[in-house]
Amino acid sequence: MTGRDRIVIMAVAALGVLAAVWFLGVSPKRQQAAELGKQVSSEQAQLATARSQVSSAQTAQAQYSTDYASIIRLGKAVPASAEVPSLVYQLAQASGRRNVEFSSITAGASGSSGGSSGASAASSSSSSSSASSAAGASAASAGFSQMPFTFVFSGNFNSLYHLFQQLNHFTLHTASGGLEVSGRLLTIQSVQLQPNTSVSSGKEGGHASEQLTGTITATAYVLPAGQGLTGGATPSGPGGATQTVSGSGSPSSANPPAVAQVTP
Repeated sequence: MTGRDRIVIMAVAALGVLAAVWFLGVSPKRQQAAELGKQVSSEQAQLATARSQVSSAQTAQAQYSTDYASIIRLGKAVPASAEVPSLVYQLAQASGRRNVEFSSITAGASGSSGGSSGASAASSSSSSSSASSAAGASAASAGFSQMPFTFVFSGNFNSLYHLFQQLNHFTLHTASGGLEVSGRLLTIQSVQLQPNTSVSSGKEGGHASEQLTGTITATAYVLPAGQGLTGGATPSGPGGATQTVSGSGSPSSANPPAVAQVTP
């Protein structure tokens, strides 16, 4: 065997050793590294999702007090029960500020005898009905229970007109899409004005010709039976829910009770 043959044999043996090392050592490790890389990518994606959920939960937690106050404010417009005394109080306050006498409230719609005062009454009825139609449609779509009422007020035309406008805007749908709530949500179906021949002394100078009786047929609303306003939530947190929110954890909560859906 020549020296050249020995060199060739040694080179072939070295190549064989390298091939064995590759197939038995390096290649499995490279495959394992690739699999670990995929697992790392998957874990990183899960971590990013968890961080996003934590961020959303922290934002919701910070916003909770504001949202809870908004729900309570909406409950003033559509309470969970009839709350007729509260409605009477709101009407009495509004009429007092307008120098109008709040004569009566009757549950259920009732017709009014006698003619109305011409174009003035027709104009008041038309403007009130068009302004409240959107609120009535929203209330109907939300499934609220309806409570028809008839209200009777006494005062001069200007005072009654401004009072009716105020009642119609107790709950106002703003241009930005929000709700401004200052009292019960009322849908005014009709307004009738008639001369008032029995005027209390000292009221508007005692001139009977200036006094009118305004009769409003309107509908108030309450939440559906069995549906609470806040679903058991309190100012400190949602009812029946346990939350854990931290920088490294993920939020967890029990399913809260159903809460009334209010769609403006």
